[in-house]
Amino acid sequence: MTGSKSRVLRGLFVREQGLRAGWSVLIFLAIVVVLSALGGTLAGHFFPDEDMHLVSPDTQILREAAVVLGLFIATWVMSKIEKRPVLSYGLTDSRMVRRFFFGLAVGLLSISALVGALWTTHLLAFDGRVLSGAAIWKYAALWAALDLLVAFFEEGLFRGYLLYTLTRGLNFWWAALITSVLFGAAHGHNAGESPLGLITAAVGGLVFCLSLWLTGSLWWAIGMHTGMNWAEAYLYGVIDSGSVSQGRLLESHPVGAPIWSGGTTGPEASVYAVIILLVVAGGLWLVCGRNRAQWSAFPS
Repeated sequence: MTGSKSRVLRGLFVREQGLRAGWSVLIFLAIVVVLSALGGTLAGHFFPDEDMHLVSPDTQILREAAVVLGLFIATWVMSKIEKRPVLSYGLTDSRMVRRFFFGLAVGLLSISALVGALWTTHLLAFDGRVLSGAAIWKYAALWAALDLLVAFFEEGLFRGYLLYTLTRGLNFWWAALITSVLFGAAHGHNAGESPLGLITAAVGGLVFCLSLWLTGSLWWAIGMHTGMNWAEAYLYGVIDSGSVSQGRLLESHPVGAPIWSGGTTGPEASVYAVIILLVVAGGLWLVCGRNRAQWSAFPS
Protein backbone atom coordinates (compact mmCIF):
# COMPACT_ATOMS: atom_id res chain seq x y z
CA MET A 1 0.00 0.00 0.00
CA THR A 2 2.83 2.36 0.92
CA GLY A 3 4.65 1.48 -2.31
CA SER A 4 1.50 2.19 -4.32
CA LYS A 5 1.07 5.64 -2.75
CA SER A 6 4.73 6.35 -3.34
CA ARG A 7 4.37 5.51 -7.03
CA VAL A 8 1.27 7.69 -7.32
CA LEU A 9 3.03 10.64 -5.67
CA ARG A 10 6.08 10.12 -7.83
CA GLY A 11 3.87 10.05 -10.90
CA LEU A 12 2.55 13.51 -10.03
CA PHE A 13 6.03 14.95 -10.37
CA VAL A 14 8.03 12.64 -12.64
CA ARG A 15 7.48 10.85 -15.95
CA GLU A 16 9.72 8.54 -17.95
CA GLN A 17 11.39 11.61 -19.55
CA GLY A 18 12.06 13.19 -16.15
CA LEU A 19 10.38 15.98 -14.21
CA ARG A 20 6.92 16.78 -15.58
CA ALA A 21 6.75 19.78 -17.90
CA GLY A 22 4.37 21.74 -15.66
CA TRP A 23 6.65 21.53 -12.62
CA SER A 24 9.68 22.35 -14.78
CA VAL A 25 7.97 25.51 -16.06
CA LEU A 26 6.97 26.60 -12.55
CA ILE A 27 10.49 26.10 -11.16
CA PHE A 28 12.02 27.92 -14.13
CA LEU A 29 9.66 30.89 -13.89
CA ALA A 30 10.13 31.13 -10.13
CA ILE A 31 13.91 31.37 -10.54
CA VAL A 32 13.59 33.92 -13.37
CA VAL A 33 11.15 36.11 -11.43
CA VAL A 34 13.22 36.13 -8.24
CA LEU A 35 16.58 36.75 -9.92
CA SER A 36 15.23 39.29 -12.40
CA ALA A 37 13.42 41.21 -9.66
CA LEU A 38 16.55 41.23 -7.54
CA GLY A 39 18.80 42.32 -10.41
CA GLY A 40 16.32 44.92 -11.65
CA THR A 41 15.87 46.35 -8.15
CA LEU A 42 19.62 46.69 -7.62
CA ALA A 43 20.11 48.30 -11.02
CA GLY A 44 17.15 50.62 -10.43
CA HIS A 45 18.60 51.68 -7.09
CA PHE A 46 21.81 52.91 -8.70
CA PHE A 47 20.25 54.11 -11.97
CA PRO A 48 16.67 55.24 -11.26
CA ASP A 49 14.36 56.25 -14.09
CA GLU A 50 13.39 59.91 -13.91
CA ASP A 51 10.55 59.64 -16.44
CA MET A 52 8.66 56.42 -17.20
CA HIS A 53 7.75 57.76 -20.67
CA LEU A 54 11.38 58.44 -21.62
CA VAL A 55 13.62 55.40 -22.09
CA SER A 56 17.35 56.00 -21.70
CA PRO A 57 19.79 53.34 -22.96
CA ASP A 58 22.38 54.46 -20.38
CA THR A 59 20.22 53.33 -17.46
CA GLN A 60 18.39 50.48 -19.16
CA ILE A 61 21.46 48.55 -20.31
CA LEU A 62 22.45 47.59 -16.76
CA ARG A 63 18.88 46.60 -15.88
CA GLU A 64 18.54 44.46 -18.98
CA ALA A 65 21.93 42.84 -18.42
CA ALA A 66 20.78 41.92 -14.90
CA VAL A 67 17.60 40.19 -16.11
CA VAL A 68 19.48 38.42 -18.92
CA LEU A 69 21.89 37.07 -16.31
CA GLY A 70 18.93 35.91 -14.20
CA LEU A 71 17.44 34.16 -17.23
CA PHE A 72 20.73 32.43 -18.02
CA ILE A 73 21.10 31.20 -14.43
CA ALA A 74 17.53 29.85 -14.45
CA THR A 75 18.12 28.06 -17.77
CA TRP A 76 21.43 26.68 -16.51
CA VAL A 77 19.79 25.31 -13.35
CA MET A 78 17.08 23.58 -15.38
CA SER A 79 19.63 22.22 -17.84
CA LYS A 80 21.47 20.60 -14.93
CA ILE A 81 18.25 19.09 -13.59
CA GLU A 82 17.37 17.76 -17.05
CA LYS A 83 20.97 16.79 -17.92
CA ARG A 84 21.07 18.79 -21.16
CA PRO A 85 23.54 21.39 -22.49
CA VAL A 86 22.52 24.90 -21.44
CA LEU A 87 22.49 26.08 -25.08
CA SER A 88 20.26 23.23 -26.25
CA TYR A 89 17.08 25.28 -25.76
CA GLY A 90 17.28 26.95 -29.16
CA LEU A 91 20.78 28.45 -29.21
CA THR A 92 22.72 25.59 -30.80
CA ASP A 93 23.10 26.35 -34.50
CA SER A 94 26.07 25.96 -36.85
CA ARG A 95 24.64 28.81 -38.96
CA MET A 96 23.87 31.16 -36.10
CA VAL A 97 25.82 34.15 -37.50
CA ARG A 98 24.16 33.90 -40.92
CA ARG A 99 20.71 33.47 -39.40
CA PHE A 100 21.21 36.31 -36.93
CA PHE A 101 22.15 38.81 -39.65
CA PHE A 102 19.38 37.54 -41.92
CA GLY A 103 16.89 38.20 -39.14
CA LEU A 104 18.52 41.56 -38.37
CA ALA A 105 18.09 42.67 -41.98
CA VAL A 106 14.44 41.53 -42.02
CA GLY A 107 13.78 43.43 -38.77
CA LEU A 108 15.26 46.66 -40.16
CA LEU A 109 13.35 46.29 -43.43
CA SER A 110 10.09 45.48 -41.64
CA ILE A 111 10.13 48.62 -39.52
CA SER A 112 11.28 50.67 -42.50
CA ALA A 113 8.32 49.32 -44.51
CA LEU A 114 5.95 50.11 -41.63
CA VAL A 115 7.29 53.63 -41.14
CA GLY A 116 7.29 54.17 -44.89
CA ALA A 117 3.67 53.06 -45.20
CA LEU A 118 2.61 55.37 -42.38
CA TRP A 119 4.58 58.31 -43.78
CA THR A 120 3.32 57.95 -47.35
CA THR A 121 -0.29 57.73 -46.14
CA HIS A 122 0.23 60.84 -43.95
CA LEU A 123 -0.19 58.89 -40.71
CA LEU A 124 3.31 59.71 -39.46
CA ALA A 125 5.15 63.03 -39.62
CA PHE A 126 8.87 63.63 -39.12
CA ASP A 127 9.95 66.72 -37.21
CA GLY A 128 13.65 66.64 -38.05
CA ARG A 129 16.89 65.20 -36.77
CA VAL A 130 17.63 65.26 -33.05
CA LEU A 131 21.28 64.16 -32.87
CA SER A 132 24.44 65.48 -34.47
CA GLY A 133 28.16 64.83 -34.41
CA ALA A 134 29.58 62.10 -32.17
CA ALA A 135 26.22 61.63 -30.41
CA ILE A 136 24.88 59.91 -33.54
CA TRP A 137 27.39 57.07 -33.22
CA LYS A 138 27.29 56.99 -29.43
CA TYR A 139 23.55 56.42 -29.23
CA ALA A 140 23.53 54.10 -32.25
CA ALA A 141 25.90 51.82 -30.34
CA LEU A 142 24.10 52.16 -27.00
CA TRP A 143 20.72 51.33 -28.52
CA ALA A 144 22.20 48.41 -30.45
CA ALA A 145 23.63 46.96 -27.22
CA LEU A 146 20.39 47.47 -25.30
CA ASP A 147 18.17 46.06 -28.04
CA LEU A 148 20.38 43.00 -28.38
CA LEU A 149 20.02 42.36 -24.64
CA VAL A 150 16.24 42.83 -24.86
CA ALA A 151 16.06 40.38 -27.77
CA PHE A 152 18.13 37.78 -25.89
CA PHE A 153 15.95 38.09 -22.81
CA GLU A 154 12.55 37.99 -24.52
CA GLU A 155 13.46 35.26 -27.01
CA GLY A 156 15.29 33.22 -24.36
CA LEU A 157 12.35 33.52 -21.97
CA PHE A 158 9.37 32.98 -24.26
CA ARG A 159 10.85 30.96 -27.13
CA GLY A 160 13.72 29.28 -25.28
CA TYR A 161 13.29 27.03 -22.27
CA LEU A 162 9.59 27.85 -21.83
CA LEU A 163 8.60 26.89 -25.38
CA TYR A 164 10.82 23.81 -25.32
CA THR A 165 9.33 22.53 -22.08
CA LEU A 166 5.70 23.27 -22.95
CA THR A 167 6.28 21.40 -26.20
CA ARG A 168 7.47 18.45 -24.16
CA GLY A 169 4.19 18.50 -22.23
CA LEU A 170 1.85 19.43 -25.11
CA ASN A 171 3.04 19.92 -28.70
CA PHE A 172 4.89 22.66 -30.54
CA TRP A 173 1.97 24.69 -31.88
CA TRP A 174 -0.03 24.66 -28.66
CA ALA A 175 3.14 25.71 -26.86
CA ALA A 176 3.72 28.42 -29.50
CA LEU A 177 0.18 29.76 -29.04
CA ILE A 178 0.47 29.83 -25.23
CA THR A 179 3.87 31.53 -25.19
CA SER A 180 2.79 34.06 -27.83
CA VAL A 181 -0.31 35.02 -25.82
CA LEU A 182 1.91 35.39 -22.76
CA PHE A 183 4.37 37.45 -24.80
CA GLY A 184 1.58 39.78 -25.88
CA ALA A 185 0.15 40.02 -22.36
CA ALA A 186 3.59 40.81 -20.93
CA HIS A 187 3.59 44.03 -22.96
CA GLY A 188 0.56 45.14 -20.97
CA HIS A 189 2.79 46.56 -18.24
CA ASN A 190 4.09 49.19 -20.68
CA ALA A 191 2.80 52.64 -19.81
CA GLY A 192 1.09 53.45 -23.11
CA GLU A 193 0.14 50.05 -24.52
CA SER A 194 -3.19 49.51 -26.32
CA PRO A 195 -5.29 46.40 -27.10
CA LEU A 196 -4.17 46.36 -30.75
CA GLY A 197 -0.58 46.76 -29.60
CA LEU A 198 -0.94 43.66 -27.42
CA ILE A 199 -2.43 41.72 -30.34
CA THR A 200 0.44 42.81 -32.59
CA ALA A 201 2.96 41.64 -29.98
CA ALA A 202 1.23 38.23 -29.81
CA VAL A 203 1.26 37.95 -33.61
CA GLY A 204 4.94 38.85 -33.55
CA GLY A 205 5.49 36.09 -31.00
CA LEU A 206 3.90 33.57 -33.38
CA VAL A 207 6.17 34.77 -36.20
CA PHE A 208 9.20 34.22 -33.96
CA CYS A 209 7.90 30.74 -33.08
CA LEU A 210 7.51 29.99 -36.79
CA SER A 211 11.12 31.03 -37.36
CA LEU A 212 12.22 28.57 -34.68
CA TRP A 213 10.20 25.79 -36.28
CA LEU A 214 11.65 26.55 -39.72
CA THR A 215 15.29 27.32 -38.90
CA GLY A 216 15.80 25.10 -35.87
CA SER A 217 17.11 27.85 -33.57
CA LEU A 218 16.37 31.26 -32.03
CA TRP A 219 19.07 33.16 -33.88
CA TRP A 220 16.87 34.47 -36.70
CA ALA A 221 14.31 35.67 -34.16
CA ILE A 222 17.00 37.31 -32.01
CA GLY A 223 18.29 39.16 -35.08
CA MET A 224 14.86 40.32 -36.23
CA HIS A 225 13.87 41.35 -32.69
CA THR A 226 17.06 43.40 -32.38
CA GLY A 227 16.65 45.06 -35.76
CA MET A 228 13.01 46.00 -35.18
CA ASN A 229 13.63 47.50 -31.74
CA TRP A 230 16.74 49.41 -32.88
CA ALA A 231 15.00 50.93 -35.89
CA GLU A 232 11.99 51.91 -33.77
CA ALA A 233 13.84 53.35 -30.81
CA TYR A 234 16.90 54.92 -32.44
CA LEU A 235 16.70 55.23 -36.22
CA TYR A 236 13.15 56.54 -36.68
CA GLY A 237 12.49 57.71 -33.13
CA VAL A 238 8.87 56.56 -33.18
CA ILE A 239 6.80 56.05 -30.05
CA ASP A 240 7.15 52.53 -28.66
CA SER A 241 4.39 51.36 -26.29
CA GLY A 242 3.76 54.94 -25.23
CA SER A 243 7.41 55.79 -24.57
CA VAL A 244 9.97 57.77 -26.54
CA SER A 245 13.70 57.14 -26.64
CA GLN A 246 16.41 59.36 -25.30
CA GLY A 247 19.12 59.56 -27.93
CA ARG A 248 16.86 58.95 -30.95
CA LEU A 249 18.20 60.02 -34.32
CA LEU A 250 14.93 61.40 -35.71
CA GLU A 251 11.88 63.02 -34.16
CA SER A 252 8.42 61.94 -35.31
CA HIS A 253 4.78 61.97 -34.23
CA PRO A 254 1.60 60.11 -35.27
CA VAL A 255 -1.20 61.72 -37.26
CA GLY A 256 -4.79 60.57 -37.71
CA ALA A 257 -6.88 57.68 -36.40
CA PRO A 258 -4.96 55.50 -33.87
CA ILE A 259 -6.12 52.24 -35.49
CA TRP A 260 -4.10 53.21 -38.58
CA SER A 261 -1.35 55.43 -37.16
CA GLY A 262 -0.91 53.61 -33.85
CA GLY A 263 -1.65 56.82 -31.96
CA THR A 264 0.16 57.42 -28.70
CA THR A 265 1.11 53.73 -28.49
CA GLY A 266 3.27 53.87 -31.60
CA PRO A 267 3.33 52.16 -35.02
CA GLU A 268 3.18 48.68 -33.46
CA ALA A 269 -0.47 49.43 -32.59
CA SER A 270 -1.31 50.10 -36.24
CA VAL A 271 -3.18 47.66 -38.48
CA TYR A 272 -0.26 48.08 -40.88
CA ALA A 273 2.03 46.41 -38.33
CA VAL A 274 -0.08 43.23 -38.29
CA ILE A 275 -0.14 43.14 -42.11
CA ILE A 276 3.65 43.49 -42.32
CA LEU A 277 4.18 40.71 -39.75
CA LEU A 278 1.97 38.40 -41.81
CA VAL A 279 3.98 39.27 -44.93
CA VAL A 280 7.20 38.48 -43.03
CA ALA A 281 5.76 35.11 -41.96
CA GLY A 282 4.85 34.30 -45.56
CA GLY A 283 8.28 35.32 -46.80
CA LEU A 284 10.00 33.26 -44.13
CA TRP A 285 7.96 30.24 -45.15
CA LEU A 286 8.89 30.71 -48.82
CA VAL A 287 12.59 31.04 -48.01
CA CYS A 288 12.94 28.35 -45.33
CA GLY A 289 9.86 26.13 -45.66
CA ARG A 290 11.18 23.74 -48.28
CA ASN A 291 14.33 22.94 -46.33
CA ARG A 292 12.93 23.13 -42.81
CA ALA A 293 15.64 22.48 -40.22
CA GLN A 294 14.97 20.11 -37.37
CA TRP A 295 15.65 21.42 -33.89
CA SER A 296 18.03 18.65 -32.85
CA ALA A 297 17.25 19.09 -29.14
CA PHE A 298 13.50 19.43 -29.67
CA PRO A 299 11.45 16.97 -27.63
CA SER A 300 9.29 14.45 -29.42
